[in-house]
Amino acid sequence: MSGILYLVATPIGNLEDITLRALKVLKEVQLIAAEDTRHTGLLLKHYGISTPLSSFYSYNQKGKAPELIRRIQEGINMALVSDAGTPGISDPAVALVAQAVAAGIKVVPIPGPTALISALIASGLDTSQFVFTGFLPVKPGRRAKALEQLEQESRTIVIYESPHRISRTLQELADVFKSRPAALCREITKLFEEFERDSLVNLAQKYQTKKPKGEFVIVIAGKE
Repeated sequence: MSGILYLVATPIGNLEDITLRALKVLKEVQLIAAEDTRHTGLLLKHYGISTPLSSFYSYNQKGKAPELIRRIQEGINMALVSDAGTPGISDPAVALVAQAVAAGIKVVPIPGPTALISALIASGLDTSQFVFTGFLPVKPGRRAKALEQLEQESRTIVIYESPHRISRTLQELADVFKSRPAALCREITKLFEEFERDSLVNLAQKYQTKKPKGEFVIVIAGKE
């Protein structure tokens, strides 16, 4: 009889942001597939969980996914976790979930933290409708096209960005969106959590000299 694939949301910073149900599942499954076994290992150690870990990340997913699917089909229950937050949001979990669904495996989400929702609700911008784009494309042509399309978007926009690209991205957003209201959110739930609410022009100007630290979420008001 086939096992179950659990999609377990884990803390994005503060280790206390984990549900009792998530801890129960992580203790009871036979295997945890993790984007970074070292990172997840620290979480498991903190809560005294000794479930075996297996790596599953963007560079090994093509070869590893069939193996994990086979093991679930053989009867083990497996939890899938990302580095932080909800698996399947801007990480390789989506590929494994698609294969599990195609194989008729039961997929059970264990909800919890996600950076995009935390940033959105604290942004001070409209939350009734929003669009999440993850990370912007890296290639110049695709990136320019994506920004052009987003500039016409009437819903609130949520974007992820890394510290080493945030200065460039803010400048590009300011060039396209001008002085559109925005919120720049970093280190959400961590010790140095910060929300900067200003126009994109002012935020871009500030980060020409400010040294960026931590992962960022950018929330932008939709076009009126």
